[in-house]
Amino acid sequence: MSATSTFSAPPTATVSLRDDTFDPTNPAAYHLYALASTGRLRLAVLEVVRQKFVVFEDLPLAHPADLPELARTHDLLGHPGWTRVRIALAGRAFTLLPAPLFRPGDEALYLAPHYALAPTEEALAYPLPLAAPATDVVSLFAANQALTSWLDATYGPAGRLLPSSAALLAGLLNQPGSAITTRQLYLSLADQELTAVVLGPQLEFCNVFAISTAEDVVYFTILVMQELGLNPDQDAVTVWGELTADSPIFTLLGTYVRQVRFGARPFGLQYSYRLNELADYRHFDLFSLAFCQ
Repeated sequence: MSATSTFSAPPTATVSLRDDTFDPTNPAAYHLYALASTGRLRLAVLEVVRQKFVVFEDLPLAHPADLPELARTHDLLGHPGWTRVRIALAGRAFTLLPAPLFRPGDEALYLAPHYALAPTEEALAYPLPLAAPATDVVSLFAANQALTSWLDATYGPAGRLLPSSAALLAGLLNQPGSAITTRQLYLSLADQELTAVVLGPQLEFCNVFAISTAEDVVYFTILVMQELGLNPDQDAVTVWGELTADSPIFTLLGTYVRQVRFGARPFGLQYSYRLNELADYRHFDLFSLAFCQ
């Protein structure tokens, strides 16, 4: 297979979609959600009463650590008073641990075998309750210390950081039939990263792979299916993210996996008509921040 590049460069212009009813002067009526990655920031605002997304923005960001600087000039990010603020960090600097094994204060020790913290980073924990208490897990992840300090100073207890993989898991577990009995593979693609989750009665696998071509996506998909005992000819694969039905990724996946389908938006939430120009299978992880406590 040839190494065909399938990813666009980070956005160079802001995409801003705002519902006519959105009132930025009353942040207490809303939750602010953001997903930061290298080169990009995606942002959404949820109206609490109607559980309705009324804002979506996609704008350039050199690095997640630069988010405080961006907030100085952004009318929403720099605005205090939101009822809840959740900022998810994309990347592979995370691991998962069964909740009964977690001891507060040892975050860096748990993360060390998987990721070496830079001097400017710290290890944080985000608990993610799964289908039953016996399967609760804690996500350990790296975050820039200055970003953590800015979030606390700007939003106080209302603000929280978490890894984007935890947002994806929260979204999957809050969909219809979340008491899943059939093991399935779920994929999320964005910003040259592939997040793969195998979920059944309990969480079996979650990892983020660096990708640059359609062949990379197929390779890791088949690898995960083989390692987890899933059959590419029989088991369905659900995909979200930065691709289309005629993209090289989707076309090539369909060659190797018989049942590939696009996922839908997170269930149980409302979406402004302004967001209709966004494909339903995009930004699942961002919108799933609505399920993150």
